[in-house]
Amino acid sequence: MSSKLNLDKLDLQIIQEMMQDAEISYADLGKKLFVSGGTIHVRIKKLEELRIVKGKRLSVDLKSLGYDVIAFIGVYLEKSSLYDSVAKELQKIPQIVRLNYTTGNYSMFAEIICKDIQELRFVLHDELQKIKGIERTETFISLEESFVRNVVVARPE
Repeated sequence: MSSKLNLDKLDLQIIQEMMQDAEISYADLGKKLFVSGGTIHVRIKKLEELRIVKGKRLSVDLKSLGYDVIAFIGVYLEKSSLYDSVAKELQKIPQIVRLNYTTGNYSMFAEIICKDIQELRFVLHDELQKIKGIERTETFISLEESFVRNVVVARPE
């Protein structure tokens, strides 16, 4: 992938460092990687234009804000050709934070975050049930999220 997009070692190091700390200044990142802050700025702009870098996100502890339920929903479609229309409808449900088109038992697999079981019930019963093309769903409630991490795109030397 990196050769097709014409990315070099510095690009991958910038991506790796910023995945760990997106708030680092370009000057500080430049010092860390032995290049100028201007070089970092130009590289980040290039990565944004290539749509490799798609903005910077704030990492929030959702539990501390009262979101106590994480669940995963396996979605069985009546026909796989309905994926696009069902995905469009699922995107309208704000509690669904991730959706994947999958192989295996399910046509789709969604991650959902809710404040409580009542909100999860509302999404499952009132929101998902009205979407045309969903044959049935299977829900898995997460008891604990052990870790979340990014992939390593540049190995430290």
